[in-house]
Amino acid sequence: MIARLSAFLFAVLLVSSPASAQDREVPYWASIRAKELNMRVGPSEDYKIAWVYRRKGLPVKVIRVMEGWRLIEDPDGTQGWVVARLLTDERGAIVVGKGESAIYAKPDRSSTVKWRIEPGVVGTLGDCDDNWCEFAVDNRRGYVPQQRLWGAGEP
Repeated sequence: MIARLSAFLFAVLLVSSPASAQDREVPYWASIRAKELNMRVGPSEDYKIAWVYRRKGLPVKVIRVMEGWRLIEDPDGTQGWVVARLLTDERGAIVVGKGESAIYAKPDRSSTVKWRIEPGVVGTLGDCDDNWCEFAVDNRRGYVPQQRLWGAGEP
């Protein structure tokens, strides 16, 4: 009896796990996990490669989920399909806008400027509060105004 119940529960778990992984509400933020990622025109390796990303940590917006594939939008607005396993839920962000952005010691423009970064710099996103986000590039960490980071707002 216990063996049958265990087998039944194991079967239910196997069947429900992939479905529940697909139930994540879109849109949501993700980042590129791989050193190289092919964006395709459709959700299969049979589709043509439209773009190749070579930017580990680049934030993307997942806008559709389909059986191991994700339709993403990149910071430039380009959309295409990528293999889900090559994305991570770790939040990243990319500096946007014109000119350099200051990285502050505290979430306040009157605090010390630790260093400056240019548009296009990719980093790890921490918590965002009151229009400020914690942002780390390599071992450097500080605060950036949220509007200067793509990937920091609502997806």
